[in-house]
Amino acid sequence: MNRSLFATAAALIALAGMAAAQVKVSKKEYQAFMEIQNAATPDARIAAVDKFVENFADSKLKSQALFMGADAAERKNDTATAITYAQNALDADPKNYEAMLLIAGELARTTREHDLDRDEKLAKATKLSNDAIAAVNEAQKPNAQLGDEQWANYKKDKVAEAHRAIAMSFVDQKKYDQAIAEFKTALDTASTVDPTTMIRLAAAYDGANKPDDAIAMLDKVLAMPNLPAQLKPFAQHEKTVAEALKNKK
Repeated sequence: MNRSLFATAAALIALAGMAAAQVKVSKKEYQAFMEIQNAATPDARIAAVDKFVENFADSKLKSQALFMGADAAERKNDTATAITYAQNALDADPKNYEAMLLIAGELARTTREHDLDRDEKLAKATKLSNDAIAAVNEAQKPNAQLGDEQWANYKKDKVAEAHRAIAMSFVDQKKYDQAIAEFKTALDTASTVDPTTMIRLAAAYDGANKPDDAIAMLDKVLAMPNLPAQLKPFAQHEKTVAEALKNKK
């Protein structure tokens, strides 16, 4: 389970397009940026990003372009490449909260207990998550055509994504009570119910030896009429874990 389902490629591309429309660039530069947006596959998008950065190294759209490359790499489950592109995007624009969230989420998701640099990675994930919350709260609408409610909901979901990354970092440290609190904040903050976060919260309940809470949460997930098919096995597996834990008591 990678980043939350509400962080869809369509939403990212739409916002990037709105922002691009507000920036004065040459016709060639805009066309090159649109090639990134219109790419049909992750590999094609990454290639378009590389071409854009090579030809327009000083572009005001550079950070957005690099982040779309990071997002494409993440969708290929290429964590190292995703983090590299996201860091480059952040270097180009220190306020790029999307890049902060991608790095934070990937570090929290992929860091393992016995990694020699575990503490450093998790500290970075937490810092970037908190930095992202601040940047999101300060962010202005990229285009007047974007509705106030839509923009407000998007910002809520970004803040929720940050809290989820913090929670995952706590899980990596086996600080389950802190993780539970952060997952709950993520769920309370998001504009829509996110089953991925609910499943992760259930796993944190199991880690804290609270299987009844885990089972109750997973029953809600499995009862969702539109639960994505790829999430169902994760929910069922975690429920099996919770039930086994309960039977040991």
